[in-house]
Amino acid sequence: MELFPDFPLKSWADTKQTIHRFEQIVGKVRLHHSPRRNHWWNVPFHLTGTGITTRPMGIVDGNPVFSVDFDFVRHRLVASNLEGEEVSFPLQGHSVGSFYLRFQSALDSLGVDGSIPHATPFDLPDADRPFVDDHEHATYVPEHANRYWQVLSQVNLVLEEFAAGFSGKTSPVHHFWHTFDIAVTRFSPHPVAQPREAGELVREAYSREVVSFGFWFGDDNVPEPCFYAYAAPEPDGLAERPLTPSSAEWAASGHGHLALLRYADARRASDPRATVLDFFESAYVAGAGLAGWDIDGLACPGGVTDPYKAGR
Repeated sequence: MELFPDFPLKSWADTKQTIHRFEQIVGKVRLHHSPRRNHWWNVPFHLTGTGITTRPMGIVDGNPVFSVDFDFVRHRLVASNLEGEEVSFPLQGHSVGSFYLRFQSALDSLGVDGSIPHATPFDLPDADRPFVDDHEHATYVPEHANRYWQVLSQVNLVLEEFAAGFSGKTSPVHHFWHTFDIAVTRFSPHPVAQPREAGELVREAYSREVVSFGFWFGDDNVPEPCFYAYAAPEPDGLAERPLTPSSAEWAASGHGHLALLRYADARRASDPRATVLDFFESAYVAGAGLAGWDIDGLACPGGVTDPYKAGR
């Protein structure tokens, strides 16, 4: 299959809006029913051979061990428990409201209390509308859902390859149901004193210096898929540092800047994979260098720290 196939946002915008809300429903169950991890690492989804998964959860909340998977090959939602019981239903044919009710019924049949506080979208335009009342978002085109998973899987492997080059603290490669992006984050040991008013989400996510890398499918601000990177807190002069390839750029975002490489530009490159890896590396050197990280000491070429294997 072609690496990074053509997938403009406008071609599947309605399906994306529906899937995003489906994933927020399941993601909020994951948030509420899993052991908390530093920097919210317990919350995002991980990729599977047919879709995405919550990974096992339960026990700490009094529930049996259970997991929930989106299958974007067979186009089904699959919930299962440790006893081997499984309930699944088609993703196609549901509004967000009917999906929410069917999902809760599936968990009930497995003996799982899947209740969640604030059963509304997070940081979306309809954030005040309960999921159960959303009959507007009901588009699910299987071909678009499958292509979304295929692109996500390809980007996942490129991010895994990039992650291998760093021996310091790093997040898993994971898919956020909040912003609908896939990312990996590198951390320095330097703490960041986030103010109380920053909110719990930000205080936990950015309690250390980070340089983060990822991909998202486009949104209202950047209406096309892009690879991105950023440093937080942003060091002075970041937006003046060079990026590779020349088509990449620093774009103003909130109070800082994002390094952006448009998916379309990566696709046109003679070696798209190498182009994306070079882009991430240039953004890392820019951010970590200005922040004073030990770039050479944290390097881990090819994922190897064994000095004998590395030939040191």
